Amino acid sequence: MSALAPKLPSYAHETITRFLRAHLDGPPAHRAVVGLSGGIDSALVARLAVDAVGAARVVGVLLPDELYSDALRAETEAFANSLGVQVRVVPIGPVVDAVRKTVPGTTDRTTLGNVAPRLRMTVLYTIARSVGGLVVGTGNKSELLLGYFTKHGDGGVDLLPIGDLYKTEVRELAAQLGLPEAVRTRAPTAGLWEGQTDEAELGLPYESIDRILKGLEELREPEEIARVTGIPRAQVDAIVARVTHNRHKRRPAPIPKLGLRTVGVDWRD
Repeated sequence: MSALAPKLPSYAHETITRFLRAHLDGPPAHRAVVGLSGGIDSALVARLAVDAVGAARVVGVLLPDELYSDALRAETEAFANSLGVQVRVVPIGPVVDAVRKTVPGTTDRTTLGNVAPRLRMTVLYTIARSVGGLVVGTGNKSELLLGYFTKHGDGGVDLLPIGDLYKTEVRELAAQLGLPEAVRTRAPTAGLWEGQTDEAELGLPYESIDRILKGLEELREPEEIARVTGIPRAQVDAIVARVTHNRHKRRPAPIPKLGLRTVGVDWRD
């Protein structure tokens, strides 16, 4: 095994399904609402939700836009049907176009690309409210640490069942559970623009990224991570910088402390 490579805990499946049952077996909600992108993360979360509470209590939602091909839609619907979950398809392309047109002059493709994830979040919460469910997010540990998600988009969820699994661990668990090969081997993408892939944008494969992140989790210095893994120091530094730069995405909105107890500071529940 490569140095610092994350290792999937043997108890991952049991822990995650118990976590989901604990949050879905009582008020305020008893159904899981999962946005299905066609990727490995959402497919795994849907499967874990079914294992936890049964297919009858899971709603899989497809939210296609112009980048969501007909072939991918058909494949994703077929996967959801194989799980036995309720399937809803809500095309968001026209709404995405309408929102973009309300902010003329915006040309940055990342800013424009983030419109769709934020609209998906809105639709998922609308459905969750209507069925008495919680929005079960599909973000993994690698994405959370890198800030590789849209704030108030795919980051706007109620639960993050695979949030403590690195991407490479997600792949391992998906293989153990027998998820379709097409899902497991598809290049990961946030779907922000045509041809966009995670690893091309991040500059490294997840196998390398996760080793760097694992080193940071173990409180190792970048110099040591580079030496132990053999990954060039410049690439290690780039990942470290991304983790630091995007820490605002992992934190609640800051509040200045004025009272005896302040929400999010010393009043957390």
